[in-house]
Amino acid sequence: MDSQFHEKLWGGAHMRQFGYDLPSEKTGEYWAISGHKNGVSTVKNGEFRGVTLDSLYENNPELFGNPTSKVFPLLTKILDANDWLSVQVHPDDAYARAHEGENELGKTECWYVISAEPGAEIIYGHTAKTREELAEMIHAGAWEKLLTKIPVKTGDFFYVPSGTMHAIGAGCLILETQQSSDTTYRVYDFDRPDVNGKLRELHIQQSIDTLSVPGNKLPENQTTTVTKGATEITTLTENEFFDVYKWRVSGSSYFEKTDNYVLVSVLSGEGNLRVAEKNYEIKRGDHFILPSTVRDFYITSLETLEMIVSNPAVSELKKIVSQ
Repeated sequence: MDSQFHEKLWGGAHMRQFGYDLPSEKTGEYWAISGHKNGVSTVKNGEFRGVTLDSLYENNPELFGNPTSKVFPLLTKILDANDWLSVQVHPDDAYARAHEGENELGKTECWYVISAEPGAEIIYGHTAKTREELAEMIHAGAWEKLLTKIPVKTGDFFYVPSGTMHAIGAGCLILETQQSSDTTYRVYDFDRPDVNGKLRELHIQQSIDTLSVPGNKLPENQTTTVTKGATEITTLTENEFFDVYKWRVSGSSYFEKTDNYVLVSVLSGEGNLRVAEKNYEIKRGDHFILPSTVRDFYITSLETLEMIVSNPAVSELKKIVSQ
């Protein structure tokens, strides 16, 4: 995929490690696989080279299991937090459609921590017990009392459902899998000015409306790992919106998939993908989709490959089998 970078107040330049040509030293997001209007990806090679993902999804539904949804449901990003992101919340589907447009999805997301500097933290959840208490603490600016900070290390995984108070802290490089939405309500932005010297807009009422009360607690780690042949498959989450896995391939593996499509992001290593007698080189920083027309494939590593793989939960694709 050829995709778009987004410069951010809090961004950095750590994504150069993937070989990307960054637009600036303040590159905060890379929308690696996206059909969203605010950053659409374009197919890089093959029969559909040069076609945007939203157009491909609309005009070639057979590649995606003939879906009933109008918009490509998932979005894969890399986030480089060189400073704290704003403290924020995302709405669910119903609130997003009612307030942001009928085709806008809510935003449940999850984070795989590619790397974290010593002392890195995130904010996850809040301490308010009622919506009235939540509103009082927000209006009073009682952030130290309200917000819950959690230490972060490389390899951590966090599931962040809509309604969760959250923020990513400085020193985190994250692969995010999310619903295809760009709706964010800022609760607090550390009173910092933007590049024009102005404070960024906050969305206090929307935040109070959509935050879960009591505040979401960090769920226990329920990941499971199985080893089949040369591949280690870790299930990171299976929820109502998407399934996300980590694959670690050391050697050669044969894969079968049952239906629909998968999104793949290569975090490290290099190797080859073989589909229908065709070979494709894959390496760190690559992102691609295996469509419904692909029933099986081989992956061979030249240097151990680590990949984050996802699919929409509406798909019948629930398990990948490696032999």
